[in-house]
Amino acid sequence: MESKNILIKDATIIADEIIKGSLLIENDKIVEISDKIGISDAEEVILADDKILLPGLVNTHTHLSMTLMRGLADDIPLDSWLNNHIWPVEANLTGEHCYAGALLACAEMIKSGTTCFNDMYFFMDQVAKAADEAGIRGMLSHGMIDFGDEEKRKNEFKETIRIIKKCHNTGDGRIKVAFGPHSPYTCSQELLEGVKKESNKYGVRIHIHVSETQKEVSDIQEIHGKRPFEYLNDINFLGEEVTAAHAVWVSDSEIDIIKEKNVKLSHNPSSNMKLSSGISPVAKLLDKEVCVSLGTDGPASNNNMDLFEEMKISALLQKVNTMDPTVLSAANVYKMATINGANSLGLENEIGSIEVGKKADIVLVNMKIPKLTPFRNPISHLVYSASGGDVDTVLCNGTVLMKNKELLTIDEARVIEIAENASEDLLSKC
Repeated sequence: MESKNILIKDATIIADEIIKGSLLIENDKIVEISDKIGISDAEEVILADDKILLPGLVNTHTHLSMTLMRGLADDIPLDSWLNNHIWPVEANLTGEHCYAGALLACAEMIKSGTTCFNDMYFFMDQVAKAADEAGIRGMLSHGMIDFGDEEKRKNEFKETIRIIKKCHNTGDGRIKVAFGPHSPYTCSQELLEGVKKESNKYGVRIHIHVSETQKEVSDIQEIHGKRPFEYLNDINFLGEEVTAAHAVWVSDSEIDIIKEKNVKLSHNPSSNMKLSSGISPVAKLLDKEVCVSLGTDGPASNNNMDLFEEMKISALLQKVNTMDPTVLSAANVYKMATINGANSLGLENEIGSIEVGKKADIVLVNMKIPKLTPFRNPISHLVYSASGGDVDTVLCNGTVLMKNKELLTIDEARVIEIAENASEDLLSKC
């Protein structure tokens, strides 16, 4: 996508400190932050006197195309939700369905301030197509499941490597590919060991679900005699390139393993609450200096992709769970949605904070609205008062994706129509 020099003028900028000033973008990068930048230095000027400027939010665990299943199976435990409702529908998925669902998810994320996501699903080249058209940044992984079937295992590797070769580092570098073994309970040891080997070979990351439910933990213990993270550690699967979603049911010894191996975790509180999976010990994990980021999970188990909502829920859930109002402060949960998210995807040198030299992934939030008044503490307001609907303008990689709440790279009405038709077609096949 074409980038140009853009000046965002007179914003309240959340960087290392909160300042009132302007930010200059050249091509895809932030090149200056100052209160002395002249309008003549830019091809486009965005006036932001009444806006908060922050880095684009990073959603570290998604299943984008499940937007088509939003509201399909609510109020059901995870095991039944997957086996009796979701997997039967997914058996009928096509690339066209996944493209439509992903395009809808991209529209939803942009409109609520997310500029980067970490996705695991199917037909990922179609998801890459949608993300590229929308202009958003994404890390994509084909969901690998073999249940011990050797032929299926071979096909899962074949598909993942196809996606790596076709899509990795495309879209002006915005689109990257990872390996996506679904979980320790759906993947054989041979698949997990193969993923570790092949991810090293291709130099890409790994995205996996771990310890989401008590049943998963007990099943793994029954089969392997160890808890999930202990088992994964014993087969040398864990490492700094692994992003593990959920980590709800983790023991103290597993937390030590996670820290030692520098595994990145994605906390998904809304999904975990909706499916009654449990509460991840995020406060304890952060005390141990584990990198914990935020994810929404799929739109069928959340049921939206609003990371502002996820920030507030994360903070409140930890406070009531520990009966300590001081845990998971607004500042810490804000980091989970920004720089920790970037770190979880190995992108901390490119995105996740407002710094000269980093990519211009930027969100402007309108602060001249009743619920953000009086304007006293920007980070507190963003975490406890704001919602995704307050996002006004979004840039990714130096390109304006939304301005004054209007999507510019994709046609919102068309996206909604395509997704509605795709969902109706998908469900008609069940």
